[in-house]
Amino acid sequence: MPAEAPPPPRAVPPQPGRAPGAAPQGRSPFLTWLRTPRVAAGPGIWAYGYRPKPPEEPDRIPGRQLLSGAVIALLCGWLLGSLLWNGYLGFYWLWPLTVLTPDSWHRGMAAVWTVYTYYAVCLGVLVYVFGRLGRWPQVWRRYFAPLLARLWDDGGALPAAVGGGPRQDPADWPQLRAAGAHEAAERLAAEAQAGLMNDVDHARIERAWQTVRVQPGRLAAFTETVLRHGAAACAHPSGARDLPVRAARHDLVTRQVRIGTAVDDERNPYVHRGAGFALDPRLLGTSLLAVGPPGSGKTDRLIRPVLESLCLQALAGRAAVVAVGAAGAGLAPDEAFDVVVRIGRPDSAYDLDLYGGTDDPDEAAAVLAEGLVGDLTAMLPGEGVRRAATVLAQILGPYRAAHGRFPSVPELRELLDGSPAAVASLRAALTDAGHEALIRELDARERQAHRPGDAGPMLADRLALLDRPAFARFFDTTDPSRTFSLRALEHPLRVRIDLPERGHAEASRMLARLVLAQFTECAVARGDRSLFACLVLDDATHTVTSEAVRGLARLRSANAGALLTLRTLDDVPDSLRSALLGSVGCRMAFSGVTTWDGARFAEVWGKEWVETRDVTDRQVIAHEPLTRVTHVVRRLVTGRAVTAQSVTVRKVERERWSASELAHAVPAGHAVLSVTSVRGNSAPPVLVDLQR
Repeated sequence: MPAEAPPPPRAVPPQPGRAPGAAPQGRSPFLTWLRTPRVAAGPGIWAYGYRPKPPEEPDRIPGRQLLSGAVIALLCGWLLGSLLWNGYLGFYWLWPLTVLTPDSWHRGMAAVWTVYTYYAVCLGVLVYVFGRLGRWPQVWRRYFAPLLARLWDDGGALPAAVGGGPRQDPADWPQLRAAGAHEAAERLAAEAQAGLMNDVDHARIERAWQTVRVQPGRLAAFTETVLRHGAAACAHPSGARDLPVRAARHDLVTRQVRIGTAVDDERNPYVHRGAGFALDPRLLGTSLLAVGPPGSGKTDRLIRPVLESLCLQALAGRAAVVAVGAAGAGLAPDEAFDVVVRIGRPDSAYDLDLYGGTDDPDEAAAVLAEGLVGDLTAMLPGEGVRRAATVLAQILGPYRAAHGRFPSVPELRELLDGSPAAVASLRAALTDAGHEALIRELDARERQAHRPGDAGPMLADRLALLDRPAFARFFDTTDPSRTFSLRALEHPLRVRIDLPERGHAEASRMLARLVLAQFTECAVARGDRSLFACLVLDDATHTVTSEAVRGLARLRSANAGALLTLRTLDDVPDSLRSALLGSVGCRMAFSGVTTWDGARFAEVWGKEWVETRDVTDRQVIAHEPLTRVTHVVRRLVTGRAVTAQSVTVRKVERERWSASELAHAVPAGHAVLSVTSVRGNSAPPVLVDLQR
C-alpha cells in the first residue's frame, strides 16, 4: 500500500444522538446543536451557546450584601405599612386626605374612590422609598431580568441573525437552495430531520460545498453525489463518519474543542470569567507550548481533547494531524487513526521515511542532520548542523544517483564510518553511470574524514542508535509500499507515531526531532494549504533546537501549527527558552511549575496597569481640652489611641502573573493559558479550570 493511502475503511460503532443511521428520539440532539447560536466573543471563548455578559461594573455590590439589603428594606417597609394601616402610629398620615380634598368627595362612591386612590399613592411612596433604599431595581436587573430573558430565548424560536433579519434554519441548507441545488438540500434536510446525519457529516458536506463555490463546475457532480449517498456523501477515504469514542465537547461549526472553564477570579479578564475556554485551528495555527510536571494533566486535559478535535476535523476534510508520543501513552485508540506507525514493533503495518519523502539530497540531508545532531550544535565546530548536513549531502547525493534511492540505516552508517568496501562499491557504481561531479563529492568526503573535528564520526555514532536489532525492519528504503512520509499532509490524514521510549529513550528523542523537522519542512512546502496541518508532540524533551524554533515561527503563514508539551523549560537549552516562548502564540503553564519556569512565563506575559488602594492609619492629636478628655476616655476604654484612616488610590504597573503565583497559587487541575490567533487577536493569561 502506498504511503499516502489510508488503510481500508473501518466500521465505527454508532453513538447515541450522533451516529449515522440512528433513529430520532424526540428532539434530535444534532438539530439542537446545529440551531444553537454561536457568539464570537473573543479568542479562546467557547462560542457554542455563549451569552455576552453585561458591562463590567467596577463598584459592583456583592450579591449577598445586595440581597440582604433588599430583604431588610422589604421587611422595614412592610412593618411601617402595617403599623400605619392598623393605627399604631396614629392617623396623622390621613391628614392630607381630609385637608386637600373637598367635603363633597367624602360621601358616597366618590369617598370610596378617593380613599383607595390615596391608599395606592401612599403604598407607591412606601414602595419607592424602600425600593431605593434596598436597591430593588438593581436586584431585578441582576437576577430576575436575565432569568426571564433566558426563558424567553428558550421558547423554541430561532435567534435573530446578526444583521437584524430572521435567521434561516441551517438544517434546511439555505446556501444550497440559493445556488439552485434544491433536490440536494431537500435530501440533506430530510436526513437531518430523520436523525441520519451527525455533526461530522454536516461539517464534511459544508467543506465540499465550499469547494463547489470556488469551482462552480463541480455543482452537478456534487448534487449527484448527495442525491446518491445522502448524509454519507463526500465521505472520508477511510469511510468513517465519526470517532469510536468522544471524551470532550466539540463544536465543528466553529471548529472548537472545549478544554475547561475560566475561573471567576479577579485576575482573569472580565469577559472570560465563568465562560468556557476552547481551542481551535485559528489559535493552534500560532502553535501552543504547554509546560507542567508529570501528573498535572497535560495529556489527559489538553493533548487528548485537541487530538480528538483534529481527528474529527480530518474526517470532515478540514485538517491533517500527526500525533507523536511514547508507545502506550494512550493518546487515542488505534481506530481513530488512518496510519499508525509503531517504531520498534514487529506488528507495525507502516514504516517511517527518514528522509521526509523528498528526492532532493540536500533537503534530505538538512532534515536528517537536524534530527541526528540538532541537540549537539554547541559541541560541533563551525556552524554545527550545517556542517553535518554538508557531510550527509556528500553521501546521499552520490548514493541516490547510483542506486535510485537513499541508503538504508546500515548502509549510511557504513559510509559515514568510512568503510573501504562501501566507499569503493559506491565509487564503482558512480563510475559506471558516468557521474563525474558526484565522484568529486565522494572524494571530498574522503579527504574531510581525516581532518580533526569532522562531523562524520558523530553522525555515525548517532545513527548507530537506529542500527539496532529492534529497528531491523524499519527505515528500509527498498520497500516504499509500507513507508509513511509527511509529504502526505496535503490529504486529510490522521497519523499516530509511537516512539520506543522504553529501552530506546535516546533514539526516541532523535526520532521526535526528526519528525518535528520534517513536519515544519513539509507543512511549509505544501502546494495546497487549504487543510490545517497540526503536529501534536507529547513530551518534547530535548527536541527543541534553534532550527525547530525558526520552523515553528514559519508555520503560522502555512496554515499549520504544533502543540508541544514539556515537563519543564530546563529540557530546552537555556539560549532557546526565551526564543521558544516568543515563537509560539499560545502559552500554557500547568499547576506545579517551578518558580524559575514561572519567571519565564511572567516575563513573556508582561505587565499591566492596575489600581491600588493604600490605607494608612495616623494618630489624631487633639488640641482642645474637651477633645483631649474624650480621646483619653476612648483610649482607656479601647486600649488604643484615636486614629484616622487615609486612603491613597494610584495606578501601578504589575505583572499579570508573578512567578510565585504561577508556582503556588494555581490549584491542582488548573492552568494559566494565553492565546493568540493567526490574525493577531490575543487574550491575556486566563486561569482555567480543566476539570469543568
